[in-house]
Amino acid sequence: MAVKIRLRRMGQKKAPMYRIIVADSRSPRDGRFIEEIGTYNPGTNPSTFKIDEEAAKKWLQTGAQPTEVVGKLFKIAGIEK
Repeated sequence: MAVKIRLRRMGQKKAPMYRIIVADSRSPRDGRFIEEIGTYNPGTNPSTFKIDEEAAKKWLQTGAQPTEVVGKLFKIAGIEK
């Protein structure tokens, strides 16, 4: 099972807000997930995000691959593999 750390879209139409989740790579974008580890809101100025660092590091150590956007958020937060 390939595990990804990616974004799940929430919020209203034209006002997106995302949750950072750990999910099987085969599940749909807003489908089933394993664990929620944070939030990301690009609608504020500047964009805001909150990440559970312990959970993120645990999943990275077990082999979960972050998507491009989540990888950038991790880099800003100072979370490395």
